[in-house]
Amino acid sequence: MKTSSEVLLVALTHSSFAAENGVESNERLEFLGDAVVDLAVADAIIKDYPQLNQGTGSLTRSKVVNESSLAEAAERLDLGRYVRLGRGEIKIKGHARPSLLADTFEAVVAAVYLERGYDAARDFVIRELDETLREAAAAPDEVDPKSRLRHWAEVAGLGTPYYEVTSEGPSHDKEFVAEVRIGEVVHASGRGRSKKAAEVAAALSAWGGRDNA
Repeated sequence: MKTSSEVLLVALTHSSFAAENGVESNERLEFLGDAVVDLAVADAIIKDYPQLNQGTGSLTRSKVVNESSLAEAAERLDLGRYVRLGRGEIKIKGHARPSLLADTFEAVVAAVYLERGYDAARDFVIRELDETLREAAAAPDEVDPKSRLRHWAEVAGLGTPYYEVTSEGPSHDKEFVAEVRIGEVVHASGRGRSKKAAEVAAALSAWGGRDNA
């Protein structure tokens, strides 16, 4: 039986590292964590947002439980620094890939669930996703710019948009710059006082360019 630290280590072990070192990857934990995150958010919607019905509740959940928001939660926790990657993933900066970060967040949620139970896992999920959930519940029918761009790109068969974010200025007064790529093409950039604001600005700019194309 694994200890708490061993379970967490597995949660932070990407399949690329596991393959190179003959250890267990976080894929099974990711599978479990996906279900726990989904249940935790649905649980919070039912308990804390009585104004939402089945339809608006489903829309709200979909705006919270997705690659983008889970990757942002992983970034806030700095999971990219701790996830164990194989040499190939390190070369392509896998620690910054949204899909990898989102999967790692789910695996960590599963580790919390296995070690401390559902209540602790639910509290962890809601604490990390609370702001996103509140924003989504306030306007469940609105499609945010990033979701709108992602939907268009995926339907068009172009893949999922990927945001590369850098920062400028001193630590106490940073401004973030985001470039949105679809495939290998940089479609637009945007600026903001947070990573999220910069990404939203880039998505808005990319969408405007699509309309004017």
